[in-house]
Amino acid sequence: MATRNVVLTPHQEQVIQDLVQSGRYQNASEVMREGLRLLEQRVAEDLAKIEALRQATSIGIMDLEHGRFTQLNEGDLEHYLEALSLEATLPARDKH
Repeated sequence: MATRNVVLTPHQEQVIQDLVQSGRYQNASEVMREGLRLLEQRVAEDLAKIEALRQATSIGIMDLEHGRFTQLNEGDLEHYLEALSLEATLPARDKH
């Protein structure tokens, strides 16, 4: 395995020491590897969220271009959202 020199703040060093002393990790290297695994997971999740937002934006733009939208006047948003919420809570047979 590769060896790296890492500069830590006193707080970060204390966190590592506390985690090792708790028995959850055998040594500082395990703590650091776990931290990197969590960072890698978060980066992957962030990328997935960005991709989902890009797709939703693309769909929204296509809907606008094809006239699939509802235009509301000022002050109508709350009423519109209440109606959507009510419709979403109705059983399927009552929606027709």
